[in-house]
Amino acid sequence: MSTSGTDLVVETVRDILTKHEPFVLSRERPWDEGLWSVLAEAGLTGVGLPEEAGGSGGELADAVAIVATLAAGAAAVPVAEQLLVAGPALLAADLDLPSPEQPLTIAVDGVVTAAASDDGDGPGRFTLTGTATDVAWAGVARHVAVLAHGGAGPVLALVDVAGLAATHTANLAGEPRGSLVFDGVAASGALLTDARVAELRARYALARAVQLSAALEQVLTWTVQYAGERHQFGRPLGKFQAIQMELAQMAGEVTAVAALVDAAVQALDRGESVTLAAAAAKVRAGAAVEVVAKLAHQVHGAIGFTQEHKLHHLTRRCWSWRDEAGTEVAWSRVLGAGLIADPDGLWPALTHVV
Repeated sequence: MSTSGTDLVVETVRDILTKHEPFVLSRERPWDEGLWSVLAEAGLTGVGLPEEAGGSGGELADAVAIVATLAAGAAAVPVAEQLLVAGPALLAADLDLPSPEQPLTIAVDGVVTAAASDDGDGPGRFTLTGTATDVAWAGVARHVAVLAHGGAGPVLALVDVAGLAATHTANLAGEPRGSLVFDGVAASGALLTDARVAELRARYALARAVQLSAALEQVLTWTVQYAGERHQFGRPLGKFQAIQMELAQMAGEVTAVAALVDAAVQALDRGESVTLAAAAAKVRAGAAVEVVAKLAHQVHGAIGFTQEHKLHHLTRRCWSWRDEAGTEVAWSRVLGAGLIADPDGLWPALTHVV
């Protein structure tokens, strides 16, 4: 889609979100099924995935825009995992894409082994054994793309988890992050190269960075608005120099994150290796959470900590997403190792203008 087409998609998602306000997630209501149904009916849960594969078509920028808009709206749906991680990974591995109307997620942590089936079904069939941990939207997603250890190398397997038990755990925001136990589960799959595995993990980190960037930008917008509306000692909070300095610090953090996330998305769109760019984006986004979330709550005062206020819907997600898909320490190690692997390119990489 063109820029105007992407803008139209964003406006469509925003219009949908006005009818689906964020709510406190619970074990009884772990996701917004109604919102997912509306998004799926509009074809938005397949954007960025080729029509010939069953998706809705469109470009990477459209999928990123949808994920970002939903993140800013604290939408409790597994769209980031479906559009930016699991869906593209399955297609890259030449595996069939499930219907985009059914939630799809990714499992990259835990210990799962994939044994090639000997039941005569031919190549591409595996039996999964083990436990996948920290699975986003476990118990909600209908399908999961599982990164497993195979005898001949890493395997990406697609599993229909209907009827498969999932533990009921959640992150700080209440989003399901459970475990899935595979006890001889049959699945279609494909061998992956180490480069494909690295790309899969980098895509997952970038997806979280996209969400973090959008959420942090929305937190800044709310905070600036509140500082302009809230009066203290006869004038708006935003007129006090100390508050202005805090808002400026927040804006600097948000701008830096947005620049690195945009650079990583562009690298991915160009078909370049995205590992280092995604690592930089995830590390910078995670570091920004501490500053932006702290100052936002400080400016809002006690009201920002109440359950009734909207701020916590995003700050709790930011604190959760910061540690998912690889922590800052883990991705800093990847980034450092990647930079020193090419001594001649170290200085140009450090001084490159995003």
